[in-house]
Amino acid sequence: MRPESALDREAQSRATSVYLVDRVVPMLPERLSNGICSLRPDEDKLTFSTIFEMDSKARVVSARIARTAIRSNRRFTYEEAQDIIETGSGDYADEVLTLDRLAKQLRARRYENGAVEFDRAEVRFEIDGDGRPTSVYFKESKDANKLIEEFMLLANRTVAETIGNPGGKKKPKAFVYRVHDMPDPGKLADLATLSRSFGYKVRESGSARDVNRSINRMLAEVKGRGEENYLSTLAIRAMAKAIYSTVNIGHYGLAFDYYTHFTSPIRRYPDMMVHRLLEKYLAGGRSVNAAKLEDQCKHCSDMEQLAANAERASIKYKQVEFMQERLGQDYDGMISGVTEWGLYVELTENLCEGLVPVRDLADDYYDLDDKNHCLIGRRNGTRYRLGDAVKVRVARADLEKKQLDFVLVDDFGQLKHERQEKPATFKEAMATSGKSRGDKSRKTRKRDNRSRRR
Repeated sequence: MRPESALDREAQSRATSVYLVDRVVPMLPERLSNGICSLRPDEDKLTFSTIFEMDSKARVVSARIARTAIRSNRRFTYEEAQDIIETGSGDYADEVLTLDRLAKQLRARRYENGAVEFDRAEVRFEIDGDGRPTSVYFKESKDANKLIEEFMLLANRTVAETIGNPGGKKKPKAFVYRVHDMPDPGKLADLATLSRSFGYKVRESGSARDVNRSINRMLAEVKGRGEENYLSTLAIRAMAKAIYSTVNIGHYGLAFDYYTHFTSPIRRYPDMMVHRLLEKYLAGGRSVNAAKLEDQCKHCSDMEQLAANAERASIKYKQVEFMQERLGQDYDGMISGVTEWGLYVELTENLCEGLVPVRDLADDYYDLDDKNHCLIGRRNGTRYRLGDAVKVRVARADLEKKQLDFVLVDDFGQLKHERQEKPATFKEAMATSGKSRGDKSRKTRKRDNRSRRR
């Protein structure tokens, strides 16, 4: 694809492919992405390759980057490769098993160096012919997925270090890095506090390696428990967002000093930029204009964030659409957010999140204890705290707003908060108080108003 052609300008504008639940909005036309640029079996393809010689402990003995022509012998689905890893037999079993063994050693070394391990299940949908979700399931990262991930990381890291660390007294040329800053201290402190409330310890100070090891330990201990998704989400939110930049600060989450995106030029424009820079620099070309390159990096980062927002909105839309057919049904869940307007609850079965409005907690007036992340009833002292297990009923589903409303129920399916137990308004509450305490109620209200003004 020629730079500054109409096709290139459109790809640069989009900057990334967008993966919605029921469709893909590609960065490049499908004739390119699924045809000419696709590594289809038994076809010669022109490629940029990172070529490694490794020893039995997955240490890189030598590496080089080259323009190559390759012919793929076999295309595997992740499921096919996973079956080979699990059974030890199948097409190219020796090669796949060797790669799996090396990948596991690479991964172990990354974590030893302080990388953070986020291994969350992703929400997926079965879609019928009309585009409606019929079921929700979780996609988990298995050994085959992790095998590909490790060698992509190795390629990306090698390319970034080749350009960013030329050796000797040579000055690095302008380049596109994938950078990830340190976590926000306040969010890290919140993660440590909330993890502690569940009985897990996360360090909020010390070296990056020690902090990340404590996060990994918590994520391993929480695996399979009810609070797993909640705490792993908090851990992700504590992290800074990775972006593209010409200023290399390293990648905190991966524990790499040099990192870029090189492996997916079909679906990410920064990878295409990296390929062009590699071609230029490996041929001895001069450094490009860093300021212009930084502008392109910022655009790609912005578009990546827009794509991520669209993908999340797509998932939320399909979740609400799925739950529309399940009004009145009861589910187990966990309180995932506490606000003055209600409780957010995430369902254990399908990770759909909805709101229990505070107006539906009708047996009492509930106040927000922001410090302890809970709502507390003024009269009865009932406390709803972040992370509490609850049972809810699906009350409303607004597809246009992508919102779900729940009500709390007990283990027998009875509503937990009956409206008649609570005075409907503050005025009625004071009137009720006045009846039992004589005519002092009006004076009390005036005194209260004066104290508020002070």
